[in-house]
Amino acid sequence: MPVALCHNGSVSGFDIRDDSLSSRLDQVRHRIAAACARSHRLAESVRLLAVTKLFGPEVIREAYALGLRDFGENYVQEMERKAPAVADLTEARFHLIGHLQSNKTKKAVQLFSSVDTIDSARLATRLNGEGKQLDVMIEVKLSEEEAKSGASAEDVPVLVDAIRACPRLHLTGLMTVPPWSVDSEDSRPYFARLRELAARFDIPELSMGMSNDLEVAIEEGATWIRVGTALFGRRRQA
Repeated sequence: MPVALCHNGSVSGFDIRDDSLSSRLDQVRHRIAAACARSHRLAESVRLLAVTKLFGPEVIREAYALGLRDFGENYVQEMERKAPAVADLTEARFHLIGHLQSNKTKKAVQLFSSVDTIDSARLATRLNGEGKQLDVMIEVKLSEEEAKSGASAEDVPVLVDAIRACPRLHLTGLMTVPPWSVDSEDSRPYFARLRELAARFDIPELSMGMSNDLEVAIEEGATWIRVGTALFGRRRQA
């Protein structure tokens, strides 16, 4: 459901002329709370992952000062550059939400608290062998888009078993990215299918929904939403 613009220049009751991160965070939290209320869920059941890829460490620091603790990054190399500037943010948790190449697992376990994009048993085995306890999610590709990464739905059973056989990996959830659409309702079938997969394998967390379709994701059971643009604006090009 798109965010409605009101006649007085506000978004969901907030003045859009105030373009501070604090104001945008309030707007996102309001959207989460409203979607949870419609779905008869507690707002606390949905956690916000602030997507800071392609933004500098000063953005992470500002968001941390406003109470955010979980941050999503797409690239190991980019996180490696930022890490020294945010090392003192002791409660920050960084999630890798981009595709991980198997030759970067050693560096990934040093930089991230969670790798949310496991898509093969081979990658899981490599991460497990790095000697560190790590939260992981399986990224599931539910669309036909060639550019999308992730395991197929048919491969999820084998991958679940492989991860659960890795003593250092803790399988927390499933993640998906539906095809982009102006109409957020187009994402609903993908979110519903991910929820059904998670229930089948008793997987508690669902990472799905972004700035444009977070309401639909929450209605379909999301426990994590990944929000970048609605918080930080459009990203610069890499």
